[in-house]
Amino acid sequence: MTTTTELSHIDRMAKRAAGFQPSPVRAVFDVSMQPGMISLAGGNPYLPVLPMERIAAMASDVVARRGLEALQYGSGAGTEELQALICQVMELEGIMTSPENVQITAGSQMALELVTKLFCDPGDVVIAEGPTYVGALGVFEGFQAEVAHVAMDDDGVDPDRLQDVISGLKAAGKTIKFFYTIPNFNNPCGISLSLARRQRVVDICRAEGVLIVEDNPYGLLSFDGTLKPAMHSLDPDNVFYLGSFSKIFAPGLRVGWVVAPQDVRGRLQIASEATTICPSVLSQLVVEQYISSFDWRDQIAAYRAVYASRCKATLDALAAYMPEGTQWTTPTGGFFTWVTLPEGIDTEHVLAAAIEAGVVFVPGSAFYADGGGSNQLRIAFSYAPEEQLTEGVKRLAEAIRRV
Repeated sequence: MTTTTELSHIDRMAKRAAGFQPSPVRAVFDVSMQPGMISLAGGNPYLPVLPMERIAAMASDVVARRGLEALQYGSGAGTEELQALICQVMELEGIMTSPENVQITAGSQMALELVTKLFCDPGDVVIAEGPTYVGALGVFEGFQAEVAHVAMDDDGVDPDRLQDVISGLKAAGKTIKFFYTIPNFNNPCGISLSLARRQRVVDICRAEGVLIVEDNPYGLLSFDGTLKPAMHSLDPDNVFYLGSFSKIFAPGLRVGWVVAPQDVRGRLQIASEATTICPSVLSQLVVEQYISSFDWRDQIAAYRAVYASRCKATLDALAAYMPEGTQWTTPTGGFFTWVTLPEGIDTEHVLAAAIEAGVVFVPGSAFYADGGGSNQLRIAFSYAPEEQLTEGVKRLAEAIRRV
């Protein structure tokens, strides 16, 4: 008989702890840092585009003028000034809301964690695109929610397939809490939900009593500057909107937000305070300074130009080097393209050969909760320069042929 003192710390953990697994993206991080290694794995923004001297001056000015405020505890909801500025940013995608509906968080990852914490009991179902963001899967698994995927095509989620999944889950007696979507330049696919489908998806979810959680870190990074209306703008009462400055400014500041109806926004604040007490005031004031005194729209345009050029280099290399039968998405914005290899090629096996060849990526299975994506992989083109992307794809193709 095992006594209490003989139990390991792992044995004493709550059941939910089993859902917290190492991120497949983080798992290859150390490998990507090896000399000579080309990384197609991490979706990092290209920060050298930022005017670092001006950013440094902004941060210095914040501490010099407002240091006693910046380094002190702050409101659990975030600063009123930043809440108002975020509303101005969201207007670019058709969202008209009040600052009091904005809960500021330490990145949109925290926003997703708060929403899931408030809404999901163990065994509840979250519907998500297939494939979907690996960090979201970690959150859902951590709160013991089940994930049901809806397949996508080049126009995003098919509303008819979404309806079928909802109907099937309800027929099986499942409780669906929300549909999680990245409608613009989806991570990992780079696919966007078409304008024609957005209203249908919103209408289906409202009719079925299913909330929508719209995660939109890439929406402003359309290569040609064309922006689609946020799903939140189509149904503010049933769509929770997650935003972030990580991709349009800098991820190290860890400033994101969630927009929700006021009754829920108050609960989000309480849940946030239980986790962090308050968002970083210093980071918020730096973002305030950036948005209010800098031409951040031109800065986003500079980001777009870099990512568009790198995406083209990646797609050209895929066309030049990939084995026959390989397919990939053609993004019009964001950080990623999604590669599908011929059936029977397991990208988990390809990864080892690729590392030997000096290139690293994230296998497709990381982006599914149900073990799918075995012959798929994500390529991130946001950070490496064009010549490295070309060489990285060439090395990847060689590794595929060796498996």
